[in-house]
Amino acid sequence: MIRLNNDYCHGAIPEILEALQTTNSEAYAGYELDEWCERAGSLIKEAAACPDAAVHYIVGGTQANVALIAHALRPWESVVCADCGHINVHETGATEHIGHKCETVPARDGKLAAADLRAVAQGYAESPVSEHVTVPRMAYISFPSESGTVYSLAELEALRAVCDEFGMYLFVDGARLAYGLAASGNDVTLPDIARLSDAFYIGGTKCGALFGEAMVVVNPALQPYFRNSMKQAGTMLAKGWLLGLQFTNLFEGGRYFEIGKVAVAQAMRIKAALAKRGLLAEPDSPTNQQFALISDTQLTSLSEACIVEFEGKGADNRNMVRFCTSWSTTDAEVDAVVAAIEGLPE
Repeated sequence: MIRLNNDYCHGAIPEILEALQTTNSEAYAGYELDEWCERAGSLIKEAAACPDAAVHYIVGGTQANVALIAHALRPWESVVCADCGHINVHETGATEHIGHKCETVPARDGKLAAADLRAVAQGYAESPVSEHVTVPRMAYISFPSESGTVYSLAELEALRAVCDEFGMYLFVDGARLAYGLAASGNDVTLPDIARLSDAFYIGGTKCGALFGEAMVVVNPALQPYFRNSMKQAGTMLAKGWLLGLQFTNLFEGGRYFEIGKVAVAQAMRIKAALAKRGLLAEPDSPTNQQFALISDTQLTSLSEACIVEFEGKGADNRNMVRFCTSWSTTDAEVDAVVAAIEGLPE
């Protein structure tokens, strides 16, 4: 069965598997103090044009978010995000579990708008009882968003300006970063993200690695003791070289960026088929996640060809579903899915 319900349903790119096999008999230092992690860090800092950043490696996305948020915030501080933000709806309250409130605002096309962030920050600044409420100290966004949309450079710069005005951190969740950077019409580069954020992470789990995310801590004020925070949060892998090796392979020769282009190209084929049938849902997504509204009968028919993610019921009681391509999605799979979409009943 063809799986398009997520972008982490296959193992890893062949180059990573080959490298793991080739180096399996080698011995390395633990806890990311090895040559692979050092090499990957150099490649990442070069690609992001942030030579003074600190690069760390964490097994998964939720762990990365927890480690960074716990490290950056004091107990009375909160993080502002869109109401559909991953930390708010898909992490089982992990941020709240470590003692930090998610202050949410309605998403605009899946994104956190600078005007809404300003309203939250200004509201605290003008509060007559500021000691009775949490201090909004961090803005959290995903690139791309949970809706598959991407921030424009102007939108990121506007968020940065608000953060600077109110003394807030900007943290970018890049679990699907390869796919956001490869989006048609995207005007944001990896150096832009490094320049405008205090910290961001580069997704590997969903972008060609077996597992792992590369946390890039740009702000010097957040760099000291981050490894201590990682260990305390249970996010430091003893066999850290397994992460460094994977990110070395992803960033050698620009492989990470090519992976993104492949997945997005496949998604655009599915998008075109959905658009032809009038099934595309809003907002428009230029990335590897495509959303559609289909009837119960159409969902039953589609399920015979592939597995998609059920997102809930739309306003018209149709089913909101997600098609999610990845580095591993093949032409043959997309051919079959497009044919299935074309053959859906009315």
